[in-house]
Amino acid sequence: MKKLLLIPALLAGTLALAEQKKYEISPMIGYNLAEGNFDLEDDGYLTGGIEVQFNTQDSKISPEFSYLHSVSTDYSATSSKAGKSTQIMRGAFNGVYTFDNIGMVTPFAKAGAGVESVNTRSYSVDNGFFLDAGAGLKVPFTDYLALKLEAIYMAKLGSNNSGFADNNLIAMAGLTFSFGDYQPKTLPAPKVVPVIEADDDKDGVVNSKDSCIYTPVNVKVDALGCALVTDSDGDGVEDSADKCSKTPNGTTVDAKGCKVDLDLDKDGILNDADLCPNTLIGEVVNSDGCPKEVTLKINFENDATEIKTSSDEAVNTFAEFLKNHENYSAKIVGYTDSRGSASYNKKLSQKRANKVKDVLIAKGVNTSQVTATGMGEENPIADNTTAEGRLQNRRIQAELIRN
Repeated sequence: MKKLLLIPALLAGTLALAEQKKYEISPMIGYNLAEGNFDLEDDGYLTGGIEVQFNTQDSKISPEFSYLHSVSTDYSATSSKAGKSTQIMRGAFNGVYTFDNIGMVTPFAKAGAGVESVNTRSYSVDNGFFLDAGAGLKVPFTDYLALKLEAIYMAKLGSNNSGFADNNLIAMAGLTFSFGDYQPKTLPAPKVVPVIEADDDKDGVVNSKDSCIYTPVNVKVDALGCALVTDSDGDGVEDSADKCSKTPNGTTVDAKGCKVDLDLDKDGILNDADLCPNTLIGEVVNSDGCPKEVTLKINFENDATEIKTSSDEAVNTFAEFLKNHENYSAKIVGYTDSRGSASYNKKLSQKRANKVKDVLIAKGVNTSQVTATGMGEENPIADNTTAEGRLQNRRIQAELIRN
């Protein structure tokens, strides 16, 4: 059963790969519906023939030659030629326009002209030219074989029609055999454009060899494209333009070579006096540039005092700060959510604060630098009616105090 289910998938893959060939030969068979101007016994009769199509890569319109033949078509009993076997032969030249594929189907339309001969075994009955137009589709099985279905309308003005057109509608089906691959088009060889290396700073040293590609115009440079200048204090400002030629190594200077007072964390305390030069922008700091209050981001499970491992990094960072700045002490303040009695929450918050204090001391912080107090359910920072709010309220805050 599984093997049978693979057949449609394999067929679809084959159809997707089908390509147009140079030549197409299509044996066709179908049925002709005639208007009846010739007094034929049957207004409908079988017809068959062959169609030959020539394709090109450069045009969607292809020439087609076709020959159709019908035999043993008799006249009606009311005709003077009643009962005589009649054959109808048609040859036509058409232009076929092939549309883009719609899924696995290739639709087409065609129009053209031809000649029709109607005769019995004894003599010719009616010959004449006709115009035709039609449409159809092809369903490819492989690159070389496809099912072809089409309908053609023919209008012939014959010598026996008294000025009226003889109308025929033919519906046909057949198989299209394709062959002849196109030769691949030869592309012209690409032009070789000589590469001219750029010299953006116009110092005579091309970019690929220039170690200082932004030297000012007219500045003399060495073989590496760098300015031939002296900078005795190494601050990046040439001595001739340096108004402060003895700034210490590593000092940030302005365009005149003079020290720039920086406040990288924008807390109002210049870097030279800032003991915490990397505080977050907008954070409230003291005169040393350090945060007045630090939230350790420690939250507790309900009715618990254990510090979660997710808070280890925050505790370690705070402990290192206190060890490196012994002129500061920390007041650890514990809180709870609003569930439980106020007296129980007071004791629980004290236990949480003591727990953090003990951990900090265990990490090397001086005992005199840390105090702990519990505030119970006071000062909530979130809504105690939600689980998320209560989790935020079960917290520790640390206030830095300069000694």
